[in-house]
Amino acid sequence: MTRVWSRGAHHTGRPSMLTLNNVEVMYDNVILVLKGMSMAVPQGKIVALLGSNGAGKSTTLKAISGLLKAEDGAVTDGDINFEGQRIDNQSADAIVRRGIFQVMEGRRVFEHLTTEENLLAGSYIRRDRQNIKRDLSLVYDYFPQLMKLQKRTAGYLSGGEQQMLAIGRGLMARPKLLLLDEPSLGLSPLLVREIFEIIRRINQEEKTTILLVEQSATMALGIADYGYIMENGKIVLEGTAEKLRDNEDVKEFYLGLTEVGKKKSYREVKHYKRRKRWLS
Repeated sequence: MTRVWSRGAHHTGRPSMLTLNNVEVMYDNVILVLKGMSMAVPQGKIVALLGSNGAGKSTTLKAISGLLKAEDGAVTDGDINFEGQRIDNQSADAIVRRGIFQVMEGRRVFEHLTTEENLLAGSYIRRDRQNIKRDLSLVYDYFPQLMKLQKRTAGYLSGGEQQMLAIGRGLMARPKLLLLDEPSLGLSPLLVREIFEIIRRINQEEKTTILLVEQSATMALGIADYGYIMENGKIVLEGTAEKLRDNEDVKEFYLGLTEVGKKKSYREVKHYKRRKRWLS
């Protein structure tokens, strides 16, 4: 696999809001999950972090948002910097206050609260109480469906509605950087398209920087500016979304596209895996 040797921040000509430098993450002091992970997220951009199950994508987000500690995980080497400040030694609470909000995988909502109470819970750290009503209207603007369901108990919402609610709650924190973990998980293709279109609009209209972890490479590269592909706890390939979409290996192994009628032999697949091992 050809590596695209460029850093996201330089490529876009914008300063990096977030950088990870050779980050190692270990669970229970024994299980090494991230093995020298480096990446950059430029301000105002959408960056996609792609890879198969178990590559370390969710662990990367938890390392950034400070949620590793709750799972006996820790950054054991390297550093994570946000707006020029080191954050890998800070608590999850302090990181949220800096402007980073993670929308967890699996639509974590407060099931016993109403839709609107869930949204208001997202604004708990804010000091500018006078703007909360305005932002609530903004969320209902992006997700008109939630407006109709504002008094409904969140546990009774459909999977797609809960995903919209989870993203809406993230917006209520007015984040500078929104971390989205697998927003397409378990949703119909139609709903996924709708949600990704809203994510794109939020980025363009609110100027919110977004780091998007996804298994659906096609959807993610459709809205991202830049992408990183992760295998076994480190980055194996990076480039503009366009470059990654056109890369033959990415097409085959992540987008499920090959030239019509051209079958890959087992030998070629083994050769591909061997090439990938050189990078690990």
